[in-house]
Amino acid sequence: MAIFFPQDGVGVLRAQKICAECPVREACLEYVLDSHIEHGVWGGKSERERRRLQRVRRLIKLSA
Repeated sequence: MAIFFPQDGVGVLRAQKICAECPVREACLEYVLDSHIEHGVWGGKSERERRRLQRVRRLIKLSA
C-alpha cells in the first residue's frame, strides 16, 4: 500500500497513525529490523527512527 511508503513527513505521520492501532505492530517492527528493509513505515517507525533503533541495538550488543 502506497500510504506506508510516503514521500514526506505528513505522509509518515498518517502511516504511523494507522500503525498505532495495529495489533501486529511489534511483530512488524521486528520483521523489518531483522530483514534490513530500508524504505517505508513499518511497525510504526519511519526509516530514520528504524536506523536510530538499529544503532542503539548494535551498541547494546557490543557492550554486552
